[in-house]
Amino acid sequence: MNGYKKILIFLTFFASLLFYAQENKKDTLIADFTYLLKAKINKSTPDYIHEEFFSLQVLNNKAFFISEKALKFDSIFQSEFQKATIGGSTSTSFKGKSFPKTKFPYTIIQSNQNNQYFERVGMTLLSYKEPTINTWKLIDELKIINTISCKKAEITYKGRNWIAWYSTDIPIPYGPYKFSGLPGLIIKIADDKGEYDFELVKSVPRSNLNGKICRVSTLRYENAKETTIARLQETKKNSINNLTGTLANMETTIAPESRETVRNIQKRQQQNMIDENSIEID
Repeated sequence: MNGYKKILIFLTFFASLLFYAQENKKDTLIADFTYLLKAKINKSTPDYIHEEFFSLQVLNNKAFFISEKALKFDSIFQSEFQKATIGGSTSTSFKGKSFPKTKFPYTIIQSNQNNQYFERVGMTLLSYKEPTINTWKLIDELKIINTISCKKAEITYKGRNWIAWYSTDIPIPYGPYKFSGLPGLIIKIADDKGEYDFELVKSVPRSNLNGKICRVSTLRYENAKETTIARLQETKKNSINNLTGTLANMETTIAPESRETVRNIQKRQQQNMIDENSIEID
């Protein structure tokens, strides 16, 4: 099957499922927060700081953490599918459309019991669970951050030493990334090397949500294949090292004139993996 047609069919199928999933969700939000991440994500360019916004959407018994770019990506898919459906078209064209690309294509669901991580590798959605962090060291120190009274906490997590500022005035035990389990919302958290820094920049309280539902598509967390963090990383590595095989599994035929392009993409992805300054070192 022609590669472009195969991808188009997959995207159309993805869009149809996305529309169905979002229209049928019943998870009502009790709070909606936006964090700004400032991170030194590349070892080779330590002075470069990548900035990206993330959404923390809080329900009654859990919270979703996801990049705003991922949400925008899904929104564009849904919008284009709706336009095609209203127009009576049987296919959807994404030609000329601009889709935002996140550096962090994962979704994390936080709860009182555990954190569950989701990421798609190729055509497969993978997931692993970890216990909610419960080894915080609470420090008797106060600080005002953006008019919010905060308390200090520290933790060593996955090879980095983190300093967190949380607010008991907002009794929500969640925060950015996998950081939860404190007696209040995490307002700011950064590692002691200054390489990763999350800070709350926007909040929508429950009174202003008016029954709005979670904006995270179920395609990003339902029907995932359970694995471990080590196996997920190995799967990502193998997928890149065997890019030709990965495309073959998607029934995508690589034309002879495109093979050099594929090899260049593979080399770039391999280098990116080596150069990555991961948030988790251990």
